[in-house]
Amino acid sequence: MKVYSFVAAGFEGYLIRVEVFIRRGIPTVDIVGLPDVAVREARERIRVAIQQSGYQFPTGHILINMAPADIRKEGASFDLSLALAVLRFSGQIEASGRREPWLVLGELELSGRVRPVRGTLGAVSAALNGGIRHFLVPEENCGEARAAGAADVRGVAHLSEIPDILGQDEIISRPEATVELRQLENEPAVPDIKQLKGQAYLKRAMMVGAAGGHHMLLFGPPGSGKTLASTMMEGLLPPLTTQLSHEVSRIWSQAGKLGRGCGMITRPPFRTPHHSATLEGLIGGGVNISPGEISLAHGGVLFLDETPEFQGRILQSLREPLETGRVTIVRAGRSYWYPSDFQLLLAANPCPCGNLGRPNARCICTPQEIQRYWKKIGGALMDRIDIRIPVEPVEPGILLKDCPESSADLRQRIDAAARRQRARYRDFPYSRNRSLPAGAIGEFCRLSPELEGYFTRMIGKIGFSSRACHSVLKLARTIADLADREELCREDLEEAGQYRRFGDSDFFWN
Repeated sequence: MKVYSFVAAGFEGYLIRVEVFIRRGIPTVDIVGLPDVAVREARERIRVAIQQSGYQFPTGHILINMAPADIRKEGASFDLSLALAVLRFSGQIEASGRREPWLVLGELELSGRVRPVRGTLGAVSAALNGGIRHFLVPEENCGEARAAGAADVRGVAHLSEIPDILGQDEIISRPEATVELRQLENEPAVPDIKQLKGQAYLKRAMMVGAAGGHHMLLFGPPGSGKTLASTMMEGLLPPLTTQLSHEVSRIWSQAGKLGRGCGMITRPPFRTPHHSATLEGLIGGGVNISPGEISLAHGGVLFLDETPEFQGRILQSLREPLETGRVTIVRAGRSYWYPSDFQLLLAANPCPCGNLGRPNARCICTPQEIQRYWKKIGGALMDRIDIRIPVEPVEPGILLKDCPESSADLRQRIDAAARRQRARYRDFPYSRNRSLPAGAIGEFCRLSPELEGYFTRMIGKIGFSSRACHSVLKLARTIADLADREELCREDLEEAGQYRRFGDSDFFWN
């Protein structure tokens, strides 16, 4: 029986072979292979846990090697693999003569109880790719292991149960049921878009944004409905594909947010960090490298409310992930990466005091103050925002009227448009119109000679940049998908141009 464990290194990681050698000498335990403090402390935990579980801790000089030796081992998830390797070498545990490799994860208490660990889904996925087919994990982590596709998953609650568990024949585990992301954090239900009174233009823009995954900016006076509409975006998003579901679940598992006994996440995540968030909290990193908010939002939405209140360097750090769909973190000569393909949703007031555009209110901000306020977002980041929507306060009489369409009604049309995009891009490394590269726009956003002339006149009149031109074409492609049309028409370009026109060189309100 070969014992393996796992150490995460960004989204990927390394399988760690645990080897034990016991020789006569002064009773000591040495752990080699670049362990951190938590791994070095494991020698005392496993000593007491083995004794408390009814075994005999071997006497003599015990050498534990964790290979490869040049990879730093961090965390307490190695406890169970170290204890099992010691018991195997000392002959106290047999595995029916098996010599197959096993992936073993778990933290030990002094009583011998096995505690759950984070990152089980990613560890099992890496082990399956490495040819390992047998897994021994804490009972609370069995759902993650089965969700990753493992068949022989054995849950252990106490170190004393290991002989009976390993003595069984191969277990074919049942697939673990999927879970909704919202169940993990016990958050309130997503508000239905029927609660957003009036704002037909805003609702249409949200539907286009959700269908194509386009980045959005909502700006308007306080109380006009920006934050409420943004939170409703979660209920409009199409479900995750199988591949995205696995990636999102793996990231959340590594961050320790997946929850005990949970399987795969099927709904897109919706992350709302506070404007006091640090760079490491948003991008990722830290002493022990962990995913940040932009990676936890992978496959879903990152909502930044009161965007100009965020630090400028934090906002500008979003530019590369928006382009590449991943974030790379360099620490001590090593490079780590996480997927970060998210839809960015921004909300902001039109000016520092918030009264610009509000009826019966006076804005006390000077033009220079308004310019400095918007400059915090920066032109480079703003140029990557496809949809910019001014949100005006609703008249009191409209607040009493009912909205005929619910989030479920709109989501049916959005799901149909998303399926249309996945079918169109099935042979390409992208699946949403948002990710359509500049070189492929001419192929998938074809214009007739008449439309080319109209498009040229439109961009010349408004003064669009090259990226803005591509953005308009991608938006028109999404609008046509919502209408179940393959060919673009003039109305698609006109609507797409209206979504893009604000925020570059002028403001909506005077």
